[in-house]
Amino acid sequence: MRIAVLAHVRQRIAEPFAGGMEAHCWQLAAGLQDRGHDVVLFASGDSDPRFAIDPVLPEHYERTFPWAEHRGSAPLIAHLDHGYAAACDRIAAGGFDVVHNNSLHRFPLEQRRTAMVPTVTSLHVPPYDALHWFVSQSPSPRHHLTVTSARQREAWWPAGAPAEVSILHNGIDAERWPYRTDGNGDAVWCGRITPNKGPHLAARAARAAGIRLTLFGAIEDPDYWSAEVEPLIADTVVYGGHLGAAALADELGRASLFVFTPCWDEPFGLVAAEAMACGLPVAAFDLGAAREVVGEAGRFAPPGDVEGLAATMREAMAIDPTVPRDRVMRLFTRERWLDRCEALYRTVMAGDARLAA
Repeated sequence: MRIAVLAHVRQRIAEPFAGGMEAHCWQLAAGLQDRGHDVVLFASGDSDPRFAIDPVLPEHYERTFPWAEHRGSAPLIAHLDHGYAAACDRIAAGGFDVVHNNSLHRFPLEQRRTAMVPTVTSLHVPPYDALHWFVSQSPSPRHHLTVTSARQREAWWPAGAPAEVSILHNGIDAERWPYRTDGNGDAVWCGRITPNKGPHLAARAARAAGIRLTLFGAIEDPDYWSAEVEPLIADTVVYGGHLGAAALADELGRASLFVFTPCWDEPFGLVAAEAMACGLPVAAFDLGAAREVVGEAGRFAPPGDVEGLAATMREAMAIDPTVPRDRVMRLFTRERWLDRCEALYRTVMAGDARLAA
């Protein structure tokens, strides 16, 4: 197939990944390429040059419009609208069999566009006002939407989802997250360092549990880092930086526990699945899709409960590392995910939502 992968452009689609959306889109383009498809990545022009890139914008927009300052501003909206309108026009004229839309922009959802090129849209976030109406009006036989969990589907469609919506769990390339059983007794946390990911709560819980914790990830919100996280950095809580996938996988493999602290309605939690692939059990806040993803591979504390999370960390440490690894290999492999993507592409190309059931 000739496939257009349409990305969001807040960050580059390149390592070190800023977050799960960037990792997801990179893995999608790479996986489809590995399967022999003709893939063009519509992303910021400073994304990974290993791909054939058709730039939506010359560079990711945080270089021009830092998110913390300009979120929702008229100049940013105009900048994105101009880029996505032109990209959608190029996709329509580009001879593509299908487009996999990961952009979180309203233009690719319009039925006049999905009527021209069959489209699969993957939603990576909980519902929000700027996109909700456009999503609700977009399903059609040639446009299928996916969510990453049952919890996310219920959030977007509390009264029941239409036939053109299905759950597509994220997939993990197990070869990039090697399994080890010789953990060193430490815990790790990784993700975007921002309040809704809760690293300050992970640090406080680790100190209460007496377990050494290393935090990894991009400091997205410097004010939050300075006020809430950095003061907790001490002998038993350290910051390990923002690492590429190979270096991060090595760090995860040396540890014995992953701490997952969503403070929002987490749609999936790719970092937890990656850690599980390395054999790490998970101590998590029971929020969003955390229980759906982690399952028997972890233990859960009420959202925001630091003392409860500390107790959960000690309990989860006793889970055998084969349990998280087996769960990933059963439910969240890259091959399973890509098989499902290809099936969805055939569905929208045939124009029959029933084929996706």
